[in-house]
Amino acid sequence: MNRRFHYDLAFEHYLRAKQIPYVAVDEARKSLHGPVKLKNFDFVVYGQTGPNLLVDVKGRKHSGKSHKALDNWVTADDVNDLQHWQRVFGPGFRAAFVFLYWCDAQPPDALFLETFEFRDRWYTVLAVTLDQYAAHARQRSPKWRTVHTPADAFNRISRPLMELL
Repeated sequence: MNRRFHYDLAFEHYLRAKQIPYVAVDEARKSLHGPVKLKNFDFVVYGQTGPNLLVDVKGRKHSGKSHKALDNWVTADDVNDLQHWQRVFGPGFRAAFVFLYWCDAQPPDALFLETFEFRDRWYTVLAVTLDQYAAHARQRSPKWRTVHTPADAFNRISRPLMELL
């Protein structure tokens, strides 16, 4: 976990407030698995009834207004490396992206199911399993090697984190 980014700190605060067991992963170095260099994910989050999650936190800014689609882009390497980690950890673990949206003000209750305040900022949390994200992913930018899930698909497959746990 990179403790310089307010998104990671906010997500850790969220986990602590909900008393969800987790381990923050040190991102200081890329991990090696055999000859492959992999980007680390951010947290191992332990499920209460569901699988344990390998979480890659993606922080995004959002106006908090319902008419704006939620940014959900990631790099192709994020997807590939997280798929690799999911295979390494095995059946008791599921990889997921957690999109943490920083809103200018407290968003309306109807817009998001999970909101919280941390250090005078409002955040919302949406999670999507890697398998569902990858199944719906479309290329966003060939130059930057980014992908995204179209808004209608993202609205269907994203859910509050607690539903995955």
